[in-house]
Amino acid sequence: MKLKKRKFKYSVIFFLCWFAFLVLLVDGILKFQTLVDYFGSYALVEIALVLLVILPTLAVYKFTKE
Repeated sequence: MKLKKRKFKYSVIFFLCWFAFLVLLVDGILKFQTLVDYFGSYALVEIALVLLVILPTLAVYKFTKE
């Protein structure tokens, strides 16, 4: 799969903004340890957060028009 410059640029911008938002939300407002206590598993919270960043970024890349 060849990367298109415009699609890649928009995906990177989205990734950085979404990642910063989630870091602010999880570390600043919700507190990571609170999420771990609520879900009961550190690994489950980590995987969920990684997927919350990666999946929307891939969707932006896929649906951005060249």
